[in-house]
Amino acid sequence: MAEPPILSWEGLGLQQGGRWLFGDPANGDGLDLHIGPRDRLALIGRNGAGKTTLLKLITGEIEADRGLRKQKPHTNIVWLEQEPVFDGFATLMDYALSGENPPPEYSVESIAGQLGIDMTTPAAGASGGERRRAAIARALALDPDLLLLDEPTNHLDLSAIDWLEDWLTRYKGAFIVISHDRTFLKRLTRSTLWLDRGALRRKDVGFGGYEAWEEQVYAEEARAAEKLDAKLKIEAHWLERGVTARRKRNMGRLEKLWEMRAARAAMISPGGTAKLKLASDEDFKSKSVIVAEDIAKSYDGRTIIKPFSLRIQRGDRIGIVGANGAGKTTLLKMLTKEIEPDSGTVTHARTLSGVMIDQQRALLQPEMTVRQVLAEGGDWVDVRGHRKHVQAYLKDFLFDPSLIDAKIGTFSGGERSRLLLAREFARTSNLLVLDEPTNDLDLETLDLLQEVIADYEGTVLIVSHDRDFLDRTVTVTLGLDGSGSVDIVAGGYEDWEAKRKKRPARKAEKDASAGAEPALPPPPPPKDPTKLSYKDQRDYEQLPARIEELEGLIAKGETALADPDLYARDPDRFARISKSLELARAEKDEAEERWLDLATLVEG
Repeated sequence: MAEPPILSWEGLGLQQGGRWLFGDPANGDGLDLHIGPRDRLALIGRNGAGKTTLLKLITGEIEADRGLRKQKPHTNIVWLEQEPVFDGFATLMDYALSGENPPPEYSVESIAGQLGIDMTTPAAGASGGERRRAAIARALALDPDLLLLDEPTNHLDLSAIDWLEDWLTRYKGAFIVISHDRTFLKRLTRSTLWLDRGALRRKDVGFGGYEAWEEQVYAEEARAAEKLDAKLKIEAHWLERGVTARRKRNMGRLEKLWEMRAARAAMISPGGTAKLKLASDEDFKSKSVIVAEDIAKSYDGRTIIKPFSLRIQRGDRIGIVGANGAGKTTLLKMLTKEIEPDSGTVTHARTLSGVMIDQQRALLQPEMTVRQVLAEGGDWVDVRGHRKHVQAYLKDFLFDPSLIDAKIGTFSGGERSRLLLAREFARTSNLLVLDEPTNDLDLETLDLLQEVIADYEGTVLIVSHDRDFLDRTVTVTLGLDGSGSVDIVAGGYEDWEAKRKKRPARKAEKDASAGAEPALPPPPPPKDPTKLSYKDQRDYEQLPARIEELEGLIAKGETALADPDLYARDPDRFARISKSLELARAEKDEAEERWLDLATLVEG
């Protein structure tokens, strides 16, 4: 029998700015929300839908205008805010021990040690990553029964994200998480809350099944609208939502990305360094926009970047990953010539013109209007040399065109980030530099950003900890492990992670051999597209059915794991289903990649 909820809302409604944010009495009885003691909930919704506001209602920080709230006695609710306030605290520990019921200092110290953060660091001078770790240490040390996480991976490096994922996997209480990190959500959540157009839907399936559910809901709405002859209403909704079905994989773009990765793999020499000269490819040299030769950098006697070389071509999408302090920003600044290397040279093409989208999002003034930001107060915006009406351009970035004269101060953090992206992408450039671009963005905007980057004709440099975003976007990954070495890997984050995992097993082999291992296996020889082997032809014909079968198995497994009592009732079955789900997802990914390779051959 399912356990009673530890917190519930019935008929929840809230007005904001003279309108009902959700729970409009004219449209129904308000929102209903029930949270079980072991729920793992993803809270999904567009920027401005009210996700953070809903968390504030759950904590009791703000009061609802209508509805009944029930909470199990002695339930400890802890909220990890997206932007905690550190003003007035001398050190990070002073912040962590603040409040009416502060956590034990030894608990904070223990968690902080595992996260690698010194709590005696002055709060005023702490970096975003240090503040985020301190806030996590405080929240977890409070021993919550219900943990509310608002963009918990912002400012965290990969090692800290892995640690938090592991902690939440072992956590015995309930949590609700708002995050743009698809990998984080897929690994941890078992149910999904979807806040959409003032309504709250729940489905007991983790984020891995959310996108299919979303498309199903919209398709059902479209069919219902046709039956009710309400096409104008549904068309207005699609217009607000932007291009439909962005989350369905665009096969053409995926094929293009893989082709680019394969081409770059052929240019990576043994040992993982990029070839600076190709004997038979003068065109490669002429397309180069950034050439780094034996560049290195040290600070205070510590080696940040060991000598390495790289030639970046026009159209490359370069991802830079690594732990905080590993040298990502230093490497980015050397490649963009913002700082000089200690040794070696960086050469730019004479026509290189870059745009940098800053991590801090500090370029927008609250009193400015959307029209002023995008069109300097006019009606038209120059989008990379083409004139476009500012309201039409707003729709391209998922904004309601009626917001043209709205002030920036009324926008959420995610909406401001999206507006900044709209402004910067309009500029004429052939080099785009993105420093943690996914922070504060909702999932739809992330899909839009991936689409815009894919269509961008210039070169892109991206610093990010968002693993899924890198896998969907970049052609080459520069991986920094903190030792000063820079891995150059054709592909995304998963390709770099796979290379790192292979190192221990290969160490003895490398020591015994004078030659270095290639960064990636050489690409297969080209095949005649009209002459598939028997096995290839069979796979081409049968793989779609197998992919569909695997999707069904995955959905079934996710539904089983959505049972909040399964782990407590039968941990062995929970482990078996989890393992089977992992294998099915891996097989599906391999099958999709194999079929696309074959389709490329068949279609020439």
